Amino acid sequence: MTTHPSIEQHPDLAEMRSRFERATSTPRGQAIETLGLLTGVYLAASPWIVGFNGLTTLAVCNLITGVAYALCMGGFGSAYERTHAMAWAACAIGAWTIVSPWVVAGNVDTTRSVVNNIIVGAVALLLGLAMAAAAMAGRRSGRTRTRTRGGPGPARE
Repeated sequence: MTTHPSIEQHPDLAEMRSRFERATSTPRGQAIETLGLLTGVYLAASPWIVGFNGLTTLAVCNLITGVAYALCMGGFGSAYERTHAMAWAACAIGAWTIVSPWVVAGNVDTTRSVVNNIIVGAVALLLGLAMAAAAMAGRRSGRTRTRTRGGPGPARE
């Protein structure tokens, strides 16, 4: 049995990193990350773009959630192996964006704010689900390769 001086040099960890790198270098992974960043930036700026910045509580809520969403989705490509678990946080932010006009303090449920938040929240939720699906697909393909590698016949890629 071979021992390694640190976990960073473990063969399974190296294989996992290369698998995640392949997942994020695909056009699908890059598209999810780019659309997620754009969605987060738009969500943060939407009160001033759409014109409901006078609704202070919702404007601040959208600003904070937009920055948080952009940070969640922005780490997808650069450090996927450490941030793929944040896909569910991105989904929660998308769901929060949908319900926030009715939940935050004050009378902020105007037509502009509701339509904006429902559309942006739905896009954010769908992108978060796409990110989670990519994470699960990467895990499933890794399990398949691990199981077949030790058995008879060649390992499937």
